[in-house]
This record gives sequence, C-alpha cells and structure tokens, in this order.
Amino acid sequence: MKRRGLCLVLAAPSGAGKTSLSRALLDGDTFMSLSVSATTRAPRPGEQEGVHYYFKTPETFAAMIAAGEFLEHANVFGRSYGTPRAPVEAALAAGRDVLFDIDWQGYRQLRAALPNDVMGVFIRTPTLEDLRTRLIRRGDDAATIARRMAEAETELAHQTEFDFIIENRDFEVALSDLRAVRRACRLMTSRLA
Repeated sequence: MKRRGLCLVLAAPSGAGKTSLSRALLDGDTFMSLSVSATTRAPRPGEQEGVHYYFKTPETFAAMIAAGEFLEHANVFGRSYGTPRAPVEAALAAGRDVLFDIDWQGYRQLRAALPNDVMGVFIRTPTLEDLRTRLIRRGDDAATIARRMAEAETELAHQTEFDFIIENRDFEVALSDLRAVRRACRLMTSRLA
C-alpha cells in the first residue's frame, strides 16, 4: 500500500534519554531519517552541510522566515535554528518518516504547519530526582544541573500536549514502547495515500 510519511517528534527534558532513544530508533531503519535543521551558528569541526545542519547567514535565515520556508524556527542563545519545509514535505510525499528532536514550542509550530502529519512523543524520567541523578552521572556541573532542572519543570508542564508519554525507567522498555508508537502511527488509515 502506498502511504504518506509521518513526522515523529520526540521531546524531553535534557537527560531523559531522548538522544539515545532517537539513535536506537533510527539504527538500521531505512524508512526513517532524522530531520536536518538550518542554523546561523558556524559549523563545528567535522560537521557537514546538509548532514548535520544547513548553515545559513543571519540574513539568509531571515529571508527564509519571510518566505515561509520553515516549518518551525526559534532563536536559542542568540542563534537561529529552524526546520526547512521542502525536504520534510518531499520525504512525507515519498512515504518516508522524519524524526524530530525539538522542544514543545517547536512541536506546536510543526503541528500547526502540518496538522495531519505530526505525532508527538514526550520522553520523561519517573521522577525529577531520577532526572537530577542522570545529569549528575553524565558529569554536568552544578550550575548546568540547576539550569536544566529549571528547564525540565517547564518542559514537563507541557507533556500533556503530546500524543504519547513514554517513561524512560528502563531503556529497552522505553525503546520498545517508542517502536510500538511509531508502528501504530504508520498503520493509521490517515497515513494511507
């Protein structure tokens, strides 16, 4: 059957395991790719144009916003980031799924831009103390942990806006849940062309 691709958004407080789950979900999957964002920041060593980011000047980025070329965009710490519309729409039309690693604000924008093509999954830890422990274990300093914990409370306040909430208590169980969500979303009658 011919089907339309899906935009699968993963959002989570920093330290909840979103990046690890994203990588595991993408591993060996030929029908899904990670969305590539545009940014005004300079490339870091080893980053490649169109693979890690689309690197834009602030002027070009502003022109793209004005032309409606982004599905979502934001300014983070003085740098602009956004999801170019054309590659995502091409993937969806070809029946390919696109995975997004964005926050709740980006999720809102993306859902407004593509209301029939977006499913959101919020990843969380069982408790805030579990999250703090993970941040400590990964070596974040005290100031970073305090900032991330404050941000986590804001993120958690928006978790009910998502279609699914997965508690990452055990990585393999959370990954299994995430794969089940994706599979169910792919089988929805609304995905059939």
